[in-house]
Order: sequence, then structure tokens, then C-alpha cells
Amino acid sequence: MGPKSENRLETQTWSAPAGETPSSALTVPGLTILGHPEIQRVGERAALLDLSSGRESLVSRAEPGFSPPGESAFRPLAVPYLSRRPWLLRSTAGGGVQLVRGDSPMSLAANVAGNVAGNVAGKNEPVDSEASFSAAEVERGVVLLLAGYVVLLLHRFRPVFPGSLPRYGLVGLSDPLLDLCRQIARVADLDVPVLLRGESGTGKELVAAALHRASRRRDRPFLALNMGALPASLAAAELFGAARGAYTGAEHARRGAFRRAHGGTLFLDEVGETPQETQPLLLRALESGEVQPLGSEETARVDVRVVAATDADLEQAIADGRFRAPLLHRLGGYAIRLPALRERRDDIGRLFFHFLREELAAVGEEHRLTSPGADAQPWPPAAWIARLAAAPWPGNVRQLRNVARSLAIDSRRSGEDHGEAPLPAVIEELLRQESPAAPVARPAAPALSSEPPRTAFRSPQDVTEEELLAALAANGWKPRETALQLGISRPSLYFLLDTFPSVRKAMDLSREEIADAAERCGGRLREMAALLRVSEPGIKRRMKQLGLRPS
Repeated sequence: MGPKSENRLETQTWSAPAGETPSSALTVPGLTILGHPEIQRVGERAALLDLSSGRESLVSRAEPGFSPPGESAFRPLAVPYLSRRPWLLRSTAGGGVQLVRGDSPMSLAANVAGNVAGNVAGKNEPVDSEASFSAAEVERGVVLLLAGYVVLLLHRFRPVFPGSLPRYGLVGLSDPLLDLCRQIARVADLDVPVLLRGESGTGKELVAAALHRASRRRDRPFLALNMGALPASLAAAELFGAARGAYTGAEHARRGAFRRAHGGTLFLDEVGETPQETQPLLLRALESGEVQPLGSEETARVDVRVVAATDADLEQAIADGRFRAPLLHRLGGYAIRLPALRERRDDIGRLFFHFLREELAAVGEEHRLTSPGADAQPWPPAAWIARLAAAPWPGNVRQLRNVARSLAIDSRRSGEDHGEAPLPAVIEELLRQESPAAPVARPAAPALSSEPPRTAFRSPQDVTEEELLAALAANGWKPRETALQLGISRPSLYFLLDTFPSVRKAMDLSREEIADAAERCGGRLREMAALLRVSEPGIKRRMKQLGLRPS
């Protein structure tokens, strides 16, 4: 095993096809460290290039080699409690992965991330001799607990790492987070308004602040205003200011948020909650660059870049008459969608230990995270990390931080060896309270006419990037079947394909990518389509367009 392992550690390199940027490079199956006795190794990853080429990959104490993203010095897991005799990973039809014990004595438990009903996460199920995971499950992420000491995430990622890309103080190195950083870099120095969309708890204010710090306005004010917290009667005064005596209690003149943010950035959080009577005034201010304080006949010019954020379905709000379409168009000069935590699951280890370190320092217990070394039982126990890694996280990064805070407080002055103890009850309860409720089946309404029933489609806003990728993989990247599974129309599917940066169409493939895939797959179209993550008819059409012939 010695010489073989060394060869593998030295040859795990990958380069993007000629002319391709990292954001469009192929993804490969790989492993990311979520938990390790040496905490500084959390976040290291290994690209399983053998697996992507149809050969076996090995997981043991000595293999594969892991490195921080962007670095080339590979190290094995090197935990003495892991066996040198490996588990085998084999690719299966359609992009799935099979785990096979072989003759390894090492225990291994697996948990498909987010595949949960009614609780935070199912138990980490021990694998006896073998287990298989579909392409969709690998897309979501498979959490692996090795010998109770190491937690790995089996998933797909881009092997090319953009080391020069600014991170803007955002924690994480996952592909979705790097895509977010690219979008910040594209628009930060422009004065166009930006609309941040995403679930609650994904960090929209942090991104707004990052946009401000990276802009030419960085030395001017950054002002945040939560529109959902403003009473309707005071919203206009808070935004545009008010003259003395303009309303009951206005004993002094008020400048308003636009004037206080003059020259800088105004962040309007929960903009979907803006009172309806205030929306025309906000639209006028955005279009004219002028504000008129309440009770005043004078207008004032303002130079403000507006960044707005919402987790609401503004299109539905427009359809319901609760939000003005022109205001959405004005706010959405450039839209950025923030990924949910479940879409960047390989960042969970990085984020959790970042938050836990801060929270432990706040209560004077930072020594709890001192790495005990590769041969000692880690704290928090690896089994806890595996449970957290597979959780659905409906509250996203905010919920993860709350869990880290609860764990830091709950562990104060505790010298006990937690070992295989369950998660503290306070954390179990916190996660249980924020878990999404199971959907309730409703009986179909009786037909009122002889006309055929119309198909009831979901709103495309309800489809996450993770769900779209999983459905595409499960249906061989075929649009019709994917749209049917998601319950959306074909036009909505094409809209989503254009919206999410990690999803490409066959027409986006370069000649070099197709040639590389053909060489790796022996020219077999089905395998090429699975590797390139497009449909087989789509790659045929693209090859014809480029003048390439299937071999």
C-alpha cells in the first residue's frame, strides 16, 4: 500500500479545459473533511479522479490525499484509529456511487444529507458490507462517519479552485459561495441597484455590506433599514425624512435614511414588506434621485446606491396586488441569489467551527477547541458533526450559528468525555423546532365541468438550485422528465437553467470539453452525457453544431 498511496497522493491534479473559466469547469466526485481530530484540517478535500474515470477509489487511513482548496500538498487522513485496509468507492450507472467494505475492519456509517422526515437528521446508519447512493443523493451530499473519528462529505465539486478570487470576509469555500463571490466582484464597483434574494438566514446583510466595502463608496456611510420592522405610519418619514410637526410626535426635523446614506449605500432588508402606500414614493426616489420629506415642499437631491433584500416571492406579491411591478424592476437592476446552507453543505464544517470558536471565546472556553491530535477523541464528537452535517437547516447559516452558541454555553465548565453521547437536548430541540413540517396531502377538488383539468404547476421560485440539480441528474438531464418531476412547466425549467450559475445547457459546452469527455469515456455518448451533466440528445446536437462526429 505504501508506494501505491504515495503515487496517488502525487497525481491528484486537474486542469480546466483550454479557454474555460473555473466557473464552467466540470465537477468531479470528491470528499471534503467535515470533522477531524485536527480541527485545522476541516475543509480539506480530495478529488476522486479515479472514480470520475470509472475506476475504483479508496478510503482508508492512507488514502486518498487531502489538501486545502487551491493547494497541492496532499496528506492522508492519518488518524491511527482508521484502518489501512480501505473501503472501496465505485461509480454506478447514472452518476451514482457504491461503497464496498472489502476486507476493511473499519466501521463506516452513512447518512444522506437532508433526506429527513420529521427530525433534524436520521441516525448515521452503519454500513455492513456495501451501500449504493444515486446521483441525486451524491448531489445532496452523503455524510460518512469513519470509525467514529472522521466525518467526510461525499459530493461533487469543481476541482479547479480560483485562488485569486476575493472572499469579502464570507466564510466558506464551496462552489456556490465562490459563485456568489464572483457575482459580488462583477457588480460591486457599479452604481446599479442590487436585489439580494434567498431564504431567511442566508446572510443577505453580510453580502450587502460586502458589496459596499468593495465599491467606490466604501468610505461613505452604509445604512441598513429593515422594512418589515417599520410601522406603515412611519415608513415614509424613516425613508425620506420629515419636517418638524409633520405628524404627531414630530418635535424635531428628521433627515431620513436616504439623506443619512448620501454618498454611500442604503440596504433595505425585507423590502417585500414595504407598506403599499410607501411604494410609489420609494419608486419615485429611485427614479429621480430626489426625496421630499413629509410636511415639506422642498425636495433634496441624494446620491445613494440601494441594495435591497427579500426572502419573499415578489412575483406572487405582484400578482396579489401587494407589490408594485415597476418597483421590483427598479430594485432588480442586478439580482443575486444567495445559496441556502443545504446547497453548500461542504461549508458546514468550516462555518460550524468558525462560529463555535467565536462563541467559546465569548464565554471564556476557547481551550475546548484545542486540537487533541490525530490519535485522540475529538470534541465535539465526530458523531455530533455527522448529525449536524446531514441536517436540513431550514434556518440556514443563522440557525447553524445558534446551534454553535447553544453548544458553547451548554459545554461550559464541562470536563466530561462526551464520547458517543447524544447531542445535548437543547440542541436537539432547537433543530427540531426549526425543521420543516411534512406537507399535508389535500384531497382533490371535484370537477365542476366536463373540461379537462389544467395542470397545476409550482412556482419556479419554489425550486432550489439543489433540487433542480438533483432532478436533472435523476432524469438523465432531460428537460421534459425533469420538469414533470419538479412539477413546473417547461418554460419555467428553461428560466431556472438560465438563472442558476452551476447549471449549464449542452449548447454551452466547448469543443475542448467534449473532446476531453469523449477521450475519458471512449466516445460512449451516454457516459459522456452523464459526465458533462447534460442530456444525450443535447450533446448530440452540440456535437453536430461543432462539426464533431460521435465515435
